[in-house]
Amino acid sequence: MTASVLVTEHPAGDRVIGQLTLNVEKTLNSLTREMVDVITDRLEAWADDANVVAVVIDGAGEKAFCAGGDVQALRNSCVETPGGPCEYAEQFFAREYRMNYLLHTYTKPLICWGHGVVMGGGLGILAGCRYRVVSERTRIGMPEITIALFPDVGGSWFLNRMPGQVGRFLALTSSHINASDALYCGLGTHFLGNVQRADLLGGLTAQAWSGDAATNHELVGSLLAGMTASIEPPDAQIEPHIDTINEWMAGDDLTIIHDRVRNWQGEDKWLVKAQDGFAHGSPLAATWIFRQLNQTREASLEAVFESELVLGCNIMRHPEFAEGVRALLVDKDRSPSWTYADLASVPIEVVDTFFKAPPAMPALGLPE
Repeated sequence: MTASVLVTEHPAGDRVIGQLTLNVEKTLNSLTREMVDVITDRLEAWADDANVVAVVIDGAGEKAFCAGGDVQALRNSCVETPGGPCEYAEQFFAREYRMNYLLHTYTKPLICWGHGVVMGGGLGILAGCRYRVVSERTRIGMPEITIALFPDVGGSWFLNRMPGQVGRFLALTSSHINASDALYCGLGTHFLGNVQRADLLGGLTAQAWSGDAATNHELVGSLLAGMTASIEPPDAQIEPHIDTINEWMAGDDLTIIHDRVRNWQGEDKWLVKAQDGFAHGSPLAATWIFRQLNQTREASLEAVFESELVLGCNIMRHPEFAEGVRALLVDKDRSPSWTYADLASVPIEVVDTFFKAPPAMPALGLPE
């Protein structure tokens, strides 16, 4: 049986470069709980191994780095235990967020090769790495509003750190962005052609590594800065529309924001698609997405993941998520029967319940 995560150690002088390759092409390398555990265990082992000086994370195939978590498996967990606790789904979130926190706080250089589809859980991995390479075919998105989830995996952290109202826009509209957009909003650090993946790995193995993490970070930064992209980056989408994005998403009243987007009369295809994404997403999900981003704006990284676990577990215990996945990915009728018809119908007291820790939820267990 082929491993879902390939683990490779490349000799680099008297040191080693670790490589983790997500390896389930048929699902666009979507994350399972087993894959999360392999990544976490290997990263922890390499963190304690003085011979390992840097780690590369990439995905098998040409289509995707990682299309997200295996949401059908999460839905199955919800359907099997309606009202919860949903053991598989909730444990998946706890383990995934622990992995994300490890990525964000890793001492050694982490390089993610974000080629192709990078969504949901895949974006969580990319965003957690210090060096985030995007390519000519990178397609990034947080489409959770369409299945009644929320931009988790640290989305409350990195979306809130984007310029202007870009983070709020991406969370509420499920818009896809490319490499140029990723560089603009901070999700990408370097642009290279996908054909240069082997060149980067070869360059890493040829460095004069030391046992000092800070020095090794300088080596990686210099190597990436010295590489010239083999192809022109795609045309930007966010920056040319930043004024419209900021205008759409301004203010603290979600209903006003929604009406402003709905009533926009422009013809730009990318913005029209964003408008449509917001219009057809779950009204309940839009409400908890908006509150989560607002409440975590000044939160620490630890607090972000703690709050995301509470919200994620509560969502798994509510039927909205299972219905969203059914409509989009199971029956594929794209006609979800949302609990509430519109934002005005969503009771505040119902939204409040999603932000209180449910009984018997798993512990996140971040390192002290």
